[in-house]
Amino acid sequence: MKISDRDVLLVIDVQNDFCTGGALAVPGGERVVPAINRIAQKFANVVLTQDWHPADHVSFASNHPNKRPFEAIDLDYGVQVLWPTHCVQGTPGAEFHPDLDVRRPSLVVRKGFRRGIDSYSALFENDHRTPTGLLGYLRERELKTVFVAGLALDFCIRFSAEDARKAGLEVAVVEDACRGIDLDGSVAATHQSFKALGIPVVSIEAFF
Repeated sequence: MKISDRDVLLVIDVQNDFCTGGALAVPGGERVVPAINRIAQKFANVVLTQDWHPADHVSFASNHPNKRPFEAIDLDYGVQVLWPTHCVQGTPGAEFHPDLDVRRPSLVVRKGFRRGIDSYSALFENDHRTPTGLLGYLRERELKTVFVAGLALDFCIRFSAEDARKAGLEVAVVEDACRGIDLDGSVAATHQSFKALGIPVVSIEAFF
């Protein structure tokens, strides 16, 4: 696969809290790091996202009496899964995994920093209207194809890929540079969504 100057690698939330020992560990989360570091060398354009929550964030189960992690509640923007407290601003858990090469990215997008709304997607918050600014950046830089990798496949990667595709960008997901949580069949649902939207799933070996 030939990578052009109009392609971008979008690396989602490779942070300590999503890796082994973290507050919301994705099984094998840290295993994406070598794959991401390897393929990032092929790209002139790399963007990282970083979950960046205040301690009183609405998505934390601890902020809802009598609620437990992974329960769902209804908020004004839709159904919200309640998560363990994770990626709190300024904490070690919110930092990028120490082995992730952070020298290449031209942009870091912080998301989920507004107390009252979660933000899975790198492009829009969970109301599907409030932009993060990334889409404007991609358009102004005239970047056309987004390759998505990181954590977690069935939430933040899924929402990011879907939003990028719906915005008219070409999108591919680098599956072996991702890991999923798989909450109530969410990985299978993610693959069904990708198929319906015409989002291909590729291997890192396609880049070499």
